[in-house]
Amino acid sequence: MTPLVLLPGMMCDGRLFTPQIEVFSTKRTVLVPALSGDVTMAGIAARVLELAPARFALCGLSMGGIVAMEIVRQAREKVAGLALLDTNPLAEIKEVQDRRGPQIQRARAGQLDSVMRDEMKPNYLSHGDNRAEILDLCMDMALELGPQVFCEQSIALRDRPDQTETLRQFDKPALVLCGREDMLCPIARHELMHDLLPRSKLVIIDGAGHLPTLENPAETTQALRCWLKDVDDER
Repeated sequence: MTPLVLLPGMMCDGRLFTPQIEVFSTKRTVLVPALSGDVTMAGIAARVLELAPARFALCGLSMGGIVAMEIVRQAREKVAGLALLDTNPLAEIKEVQDRRGPQIQRARAGQLDSVMRDEMKPNYLSHGDNRAEILDLCMDMALELGPQVFCEQSIALRDRPDQTETLRQFDKPALVLCGREDMLCPIARHELMHDLLPRSKLVIIDGAGHLPTLENPAETTQALRCWLKDVDDER
């Protein structure tokens, strides 16, 4: 079966995809590369490509989806299928860019926990039963990755390019998925990506915000399973 590369969101690691890894790793190779070591999307994507197989299915959530689009731009021939979850193909707007500098300064001053708690985590999730547990996991992942990774990722996100043309040119099986209550990357952004991708399916997950892989893992995993079947069928 086609190897699967999973790219987590900002200040997250493979635990973001724990339910999906448990299902898919029984039948295929699953890799979760770190999104660090560079301050540009191009550089981070190049580092992922160094670790990736010659041909693979690619799934990214939030920042991971932004890196995934850059990977497609650099090496479209290697990507057998693309899943974009709760993400954004557009360059960052100035209002958000302006917030990055103060956040970076606070993280460098030892205040990463307050940055995550006060400015980022409240925007992540729906108000489901597992909200508190997931928020605690998000904080654990962020603090383990640390301020250096936060700064690298913040700069890369701030300066990222528009990828709409990249999506127009990707003609393999694609999934565009988001939580219905995602306030960071709303449904309209996913409708845009769905319209841009020639062969995409759009899935909206109820009972989920920005992290449907954890908020509603059963429905998210089923959507990914259907997408992976389409990818495997084209081998």
